[in-house]
Amino acid sequence: MKTDIWSLLRTWWPDLLAGSLLLLLGLVEAVRTSGFSYQRSDLAAAIIVLAMALAVFLARPVPPAALGLVWFVGLYQLVGGPGIMAIQFAIAYIAFAVARWGSTITLWLSALSLPLAVMGGLLFLNSMTNVSAVTFAGRSPLSLAADALGVPWPLMTAAFILTLLAVPWLIGLAVRLSVRASASQASLEVAEADAVRAQRETEQAREIAALREEQARLASDVHDVVGHSLAVILAQAESAQFLGDDPVVLKQTMATIATSARSSLQDIRQVLAGAQQAGQAAAAHGSYEGLIAGVRSGGHEVEAAEVGQSRPLPPELEVVAHRVVQEMLTNAIKHGRRERPVRIERAWPEGAWAQDLRIEVSNYAADSRLGDTRPIEPNQGNGGQGLEGMRRRLEAVGGKLDVRQRAEPEGQVFTVTAWIPVSGR
Repeated sequence: MKTDIWSLLRTWWPDLLAGSLLLLLGLVEAVRTSGFSYQRSDLAAAIIVLAMALAVFLARPVPPAALGLVWFVGLYQLVGGPGIMAIQFAIAYIAFAVARWGSTITLWLSALSLPLAVMGGLLFLNSMTNVSAVTFAGRSPLSLAADALGVPWPLMTAAFILTLLAVPWLIGLAVRLSVRASASQASLEVAEADAVRAQRETEQAREIAALREEQARLASDVHDVVGHSLAVILAQAESAQFLGDDPVVLKQTMATIATSARSSLQDIRQVLAGAQQAGQAAAAHGSYEGLIAGVRSGGHEVEAAEVGQSRPLPPELEVVAHRVVQEMLTNAIKHGRRERPVRIERAWPEGAWAQDLRIEVSNYAADSRLGDTRPIEPNQGNGGQGLEGMRRRLEAVGGKLDVRQRAEPEGQVFTVTAWIPVSGR
């Protein structure tokens, strides 16, 4: 509670000081003019002093209440209260305060109050029948100024009241608009800073996404190259035990293994280089026929078929086709039955409606987990990670992948089919 009181005092002390000072001045004025006895006129003066002091106190924190108190004093005087007191010139500060700190409704009400206050002041002066009215009309500064300018004193009085209220009101309005403009500029600067920060964060997110995509691509390429090369080398090494003691054949087999290892190292270097030219060079170095020859050199029988007229592919599609065939053959070597041939077929598009190059590799599966024909998801069946990599590669160029097993009399046949759009869509 003490903390709340001190907080309010720290916030409102200028208003409390201004209101208290006006209250003191008003009481002094009332005592000096009438002795401040508790007669009716003195009580009315005290009411005006208290109302004006409270209006000054509330002008900044509660502008509507200050405006209402000013109107109360004006109406009170108009219907028979005491004459005008010097402390009522504090209305200029109240006019400034309601324009500076008042709400939109309070601002409009204060604007409407300006002409009404002029009219009320003239009515009040016209209602004065005592000596004060005579003095005011005769030798007051406003009357002297009116005489000097040659204008009626009521008109001079109206101009004075309007100036007394309108000038501070306009100053308050100007300060209000200036502060709002500064706040709007600050908000705009904050918004621009937020936009720049958001753009920077977006760019960073894009860079991170691109980096992760590049890492995924690199991991997929390394997986394909290393997996295929190791599968071929392993197959060649296993076949060596069936070659007998013929040193010539053994030497040829070891040379084939060395060639496969050397080719794998070269492919990995090109993949790690990260350039598109490196991937194209890898595809050219390990061409379609070279991949098939590598599998055959490991002792696996490969039945290759070509349907339609082959044609050169764009570099990016050449890389995709090469990696897909590479992974297909790797899965066939790793998970297929060695005594059964691996069948691979490339069907090139022919005719107006054909748009895709179809590549299909099938082999008898070493296990017979499935007994019917159904699609296999990337995380199921044989070579899950490799299948997912193939699927991503194909989808990136608008292609698709289908992986199935089907039952045949001699066992389960594992079939991987890829479609690569080569004629546009």
